Amino acid sequence: MSMSSVTAPAASPSGSARLRSRALRRFLRHRLAVFGACAIAALVLATIAGPWVIPFDQLHIDLRHRFEPPPAGGHVFGTDQLGRDLLVRLLMAGRISLTIGFAAMLVSTAIGVLVGVTAGYYGRWLGLALMRFVDAMLCFPSIFLLLVLAAFIHPDVLTLTLIIAATSWMEVARVVQSQIRTLRERDFTAAAELLGASGRHVMFNELLPNAAGPIIVAATLTVARAILMEAYVSFLGYGIQAPTASWGNMLNNAQQYLGSAPWLAIFPGLMITLAVTSFNFVGDGLRDALDARFDLA
Repeated sequence: MSMSSVTAPAASPSGSARLRSRALRRFLRHRLAVFGACAIAALVLATIAGPWVIPFDQLHIDLRHRFEPPPAGGHVFGTDQLGRDLLVRLLMAGRISLTIGFAAMLVSTAIGVLVGVTAGYYGRWLGLALMRFVDAMLCFPSIFLLLVLAAFIHPDVLTLTLIIAATSWMEVARVVQSQIRTLRERDFTAAAELLGASGRHVMFNELLPNAAGPIIVAATLTVARAILMEAYVSFLGYGIQAPTASWGNMLNNAQQYLGSAPWLAIFPGLMITLAVTSFNFVGDGLRDALDARFDLA
């Protein structure tokens, strides 16, 4: 008997296609999730293509046109304190914020999956030690850890991504560990072990694919968390530094102009709100769509 013959409760190709079709239909019925997915796609497309289309440079200073309200002089979102076009700066800032969000998600998910699958499969002293370490990390407020690390490390896109990932993987680890512990008791796991499969094979070829749904949901929510954390740290001055724009440091720079030029704070705030809310909506929709209880029949 080959090892593939005991790979988890595998459905037939047609059965898998039906499950995916049902999940897609459930997701599409979740109106907020569909809105979130469309908003994310629009944000990504705008941040990639927008700066090439808008006839202004994000670093071009024009002191004669400072604080122009939207949409004066062709500046759809107005200009800032140095006469720079606010829309193009928002889109360039979006590149930074979204890049950090997606990259931090990938790194934190990889760490969380590795820790969670190891702790869930081995249990006993190794799993107990790993999860106690996770609990200890969760005892410290993530924002506090983030600020402490950012204060001692020169903040740029790479270092900020790694710092956010280092303070965000614990929730993913707990989700994965819980799923793996449940799957560890299933018959297909025992069958694979009886056939001589190594622990690594069982963990990553038998158990992990069956925990993909919760991992995808956790990863989606991690993107929203990473964007919010980057904005928070940059707003406090410990994140992305000028002249590079991020939504967080644009809010920071707008503080002193709230009365005279409120659009400088309103538009970055709206972008952060839209991005974070959209990812949360998509996460909620994926949670419902991938819930295995809907497929029990």
